[in-house]
Order: sequence, then C-alpha cells, then structure tokens
Amino acid sequence: MRFLQNYPHYLEVAYHTTKRILKPIQRWLVPGGGTERIFINLELITKVPIFDCRMCGHCILHSTGMTCPMTCPKTLRNGPCGGVREDGNCEVKPEMACVWVEAWQRSQKMHDYQGDISMIQAPLNNQLKGTSAWINDLNQEVRILPKGWES
Repeated sequence: MRFLQNYPHYLEVAYHTTKRILKPIQRWLVPGGGTERIFINLELITKVPIFDCRMCGHCILHSTGMTCPMTCPKTLRNGPCGGVREDGNCEVKPEMACVWVEAWQRSQKMHDYQGDISMIQAPLNNQLKGTSAWINDLNQEVRILPKGWES
C-alpha cells in the first residue's frame, strides 16, 4: 500500500474528503473521548500501511508531500538534516532514501498543499503520541505548542 504515497494528489483529495465528512460530527470527536479509540484503530489500519505512520498524534502529511517525517531516523519535522548523501539516501541508514528528498518530490505533485513543505513546523508535542491525529487536528490540540516554544 506504500505505493499510494507516489500519488500524493489522490491522497490530498482523500484528506479533503475525510475532513469534510468529519466536520459535521466534530463536536462529538474529543480527545480522550469514547470515539477516540475508534479513530486510533482506523488510523492504525489505514495510515500505518500507507505512510508507515508512527502515531505521533500530530500528523503533518499534507505539509510533507504525504510522507511521514517521523520515519526519518532523526525524526526531523522541518527538512533534511544536511547529511543527505549524493544519491539522495539517508546518512544514518544509507540503504534508505532520505524521507525529505521523497517529501519534496511528492509535494511537487500536490495541488492544494504543494507550498506547505516550505512552512516551519512547530516541534512535536510528544504528549500527543498514540492519540488520534484526526481528533487532535479537528479540536486544535495540535495548535497547543509544547512548553518553551514561542511563535
């Protein structure tokens, strides 16, 4: 299923559709609520096989060419580390393509979110790990910055 990442525009359409479907029921989708377990399971069976999702609770796939930045061995959320090899592979895992090289290439195939790859992302709030990224996004939980981070 990971081949779907090579078609980020279709995933972008799916993202928009899902957000539109969830909007009317947003008030019932609360962090820690009964529906969150359902959403966590849905994310596990969809996002893990497609994106190798690490369930960070703060998904930015739409801003990274539908490539999960948490799969980077250094878990960088704002672009490559500077150790990208000449062949585009990772300095930590030389057999692995750099997540950010893939993210850049895929982002160029997106229509609505193509430019979002240039946006600076806030650091990951590790307290959200294992929670539903969809519920966190709909309830603005991901907008709450970790202590010490100022915009």
